[in-house]
Parts: sequence; C-alpha cells; structure tokens
Amino acid sequence: MAKRPSKHLREPRPLSSGAFARLEQKADGPWMVQTMPADAATKSYSCPGCNQQLPPGTAHVVTWPREASLGSASAVEERRHWHTSCWQRRQ
Repeated sequence: MAKRPSKHLREPRPLSSGAFARLEQKADGPWMVQTMPADAATKSYSCPGCNQQLPPGTAHVVTWPREASLGSASAVEERRHWHTSCWQRRQ
C-alpha cells in the first residue's frame, strides 16, 4: 500500500464551506477572511491568536494574506484558523 504524501508537500485544499471570503485590512496589510460555520468545522486547529485549540464543531474564521509572502508559492498555503473573537481583536 502506497504511503500518502506529506500534507506539507501536497497542494492546499480549497476551502469548501460554500462561503465567500471578504477582504479585511489589518496593520500588516490586507487579509482574506472566510467564516467557517460550526457544521463545516470538522478538524481541530490551534488558534494563532491565543494558542488554544479550536475543536471540531466550533465556528471560526479562516484567514490568509491577500498576497503570498516571500517564499510561499500561494497565499492560501498561509491560511490559519482563528477564533472569531481573537481575529477581531487582532490589530
């Protein structure tokens, strides 16, 4: 049985919640922000705002920079899952 390639070597999966991303301006530039409803949140993530877990079934936001950082092939590779309140508090 062939091993599955590392997730770090695979193409990023598209977001599939059916929602549309909106553009938000933060101190470090423009960010794309997409709401992830609780029923579409099927994995656990670590929020970069508070370093606490986002368990499956928790509504949250997914963010990525509008433009890829130097060294990234795609801005979507840089997406992160945040508690909605942590993202709102971010400057």
